[in-house]
Amino acid sequence: MKTVFTTGEAAKVCKVSQQTIIRCFDNGQLKGFRVPGSRFRRIPRESLYRFMKDNGIPTDALESGKRKVLLVDDDVELVELMTKVLDEDGRFEVRVATNGFDAGMMVKEYRPDIIVLDVMLPDINGKEVCHRVRADKSLEEVRILCISGMIEEDKIQELRVAGADDFLNKPFEIEEMIDRMCQLLEMEVASSTRS
Repeated sequence: MKTVFTTGEAAKVCKVSQQTIIRCFDNGQLKGFRVPGSRFRRIPRESLYRFMKDNGIPTDALESGKRKVLLVDDDVELVELMTKVLDEDGRFEVRVATNGFDAGMMVKEYRPDIIVLDVMLPDINGKEVCHRVRADKSLEEVRILCISGMIEEDKIQELRVAGADDFLNKPFEIEEMIDRMCQLLEMEVASSTRS
């Protein structure tokens, strides 16, 4: 459990820009300290928690310390496997949507850090989901990892243009998916620690 945060880490938890955190730190709204002999600002967990409460920012990301993942796929077996592996990893909190409509509703309410999105959904295609997420300014920090069995380069390019951050071809190793998620979330990639 992290006890002290950098301004960048605090910004991620609060889902605001680092400049906002620095401004709040400098004007005294956000209590913290400077690292002796440097300009670096540090924010203790309880100060960050109080700041989030005072400003109506959901504190669940801070409380669990886990990154929020929204899996969007209609393949029940694959979703069960991905959920199981992510739960066992211990760094993620997982919610699941099996179609684009549910995904759209859940993104707003759950505010995930990352969406693992099957491109071929029963009701709406993944490109449209990317467009909708990217059209909402409050979701600009959300990372989108698209997964699909289609491998046409122009389709992958269309997804990137629509707002996808990365693409993974099915079938894939779950570890590869987690590594890609970690890269997108700027977390430590686990494969180096796996024996």
